[in-house]
Amino acid sequence: MIHETLSNSETYIMKVIWSRDEDISVMDLVDELRERYEKDYQRSTIATFLIRLASKGFVSTYKKKKYAYVHAEVSEAEYKAYIAQNETDFWFSGKASEYFAALCSSKELTKDEVERIRGMLDGMDN
Repeated sequence: MIHETLSNSETYIMKVIWSRDEDISVMDLVDELRERYEKDYQRSTIATFLIRLASKGFVSTYKKKKYAYVHAEVSEAEYKAYIAQNETDFWFSGKASEYFAALCSSKELTKDEVERIRGMLDGMDN
């Protein structure tokens, strides 16, 4: 169960971890952060972030031969749901309709997005 949010730097790290279908080596994590997000963290800095992420329950680490690997303990979908619920509770007094209205007023939706939303809403009637 999630009890804490991620810092900006932790979010970049988790986005890289979540983008993988399998566990990621710390070396690959360092490289991907640099390539994808232009984050030039030293391995020692990544190690510190991973310790924090582990204490928050987001990751676990292990060694395989001479390399350290990171495993996501929380899925991206779980974290997105947690963030959406927290934002709804804090900014919109728990009213999902107000959260949705704010989202729609800040970004133009594509026709496909509108159809998908309609389908989800229609599915809630059952």
